[in-house]
Amino acid sequence: MTYKKRLDGRAFNELRSMEAKVGVVPNACGSASFRMGKTWAIAAVYGPKEMIPRFLADPTTGVLRCHYNMMPFSGSGERIRPGSNRRSQEIALVMTKALEPVVDLSEFPNSVVDVYVELPQTDAGTRCAAISAASMALADAGIPMKDMVSSVAVGQVDGMVVADLNYNEEAYEEGAVSDIPVAMTHNTKAITLLQMDGEISKEDLLKALELAREVTEQIYELQKKALKEKFPK
Repeated sequence: MTYKKRLDGRAFNELRSMEAKVGVVPNACGSASFRMGKTWAIAAVYGPKEMIPRFLADPTTGVLRCHYNMMPFSGSGERIRPGSNRRSQEIALVMTKALEPVVDLSEFPNSVVDVYVELPQTDAGTRCAAISAASMALADAGIPMKDMVSSVAVGQVDGMVVADLNYNEEAYEEGAVSDIPVAMTHNTKAITLLQMDGEISKEDLLKALELAREVTEQIYELQKKALKEKFPK
């Protein structure tokens, strides 16, 4: 059986409704809000500042450090236990690795730039929304960047390649599902994040990555619009 119609009525290459805004956390050096469907990420940037603890400092460059947290009542299922856990630590590391290629901290040795992402509401694609929000927040903070990073989950549901899976599609039980979070730069379309949960053929994986290239451009345009609204000149 082939997945012929998406559960929420979207086209197979259609993203959920999106909303982006920068400057949402007054006391942060830079901040951003990014919504994709019911998934909502708020990112706040602090720094460059002195690295503490000092032994983690790099005398040749600054360090990017990401933090990820889902609020207790943000999930679609059971209440999320507050505080750090292995999943949040893993996603924080993934975020850092996805953003490091575009961030230039060479002028800030022995310093750190902290990016905190909180998710008040989630419905799949949380790491992707977090990366997109963090990229905007870094730009809002004036951190030197070579490019913007946009992120989305693509994949396959019962034989059909789709963009931006929601929670119900991730949990689809009538056919095989693969979930592939991807992050890409805008100018070069370099992949800075590629993970996968599930199985997919080589041919369909290539189709999914091509779909990711197309739809991340829509995310980038929204990110750019939000930044231009704050910095019109």
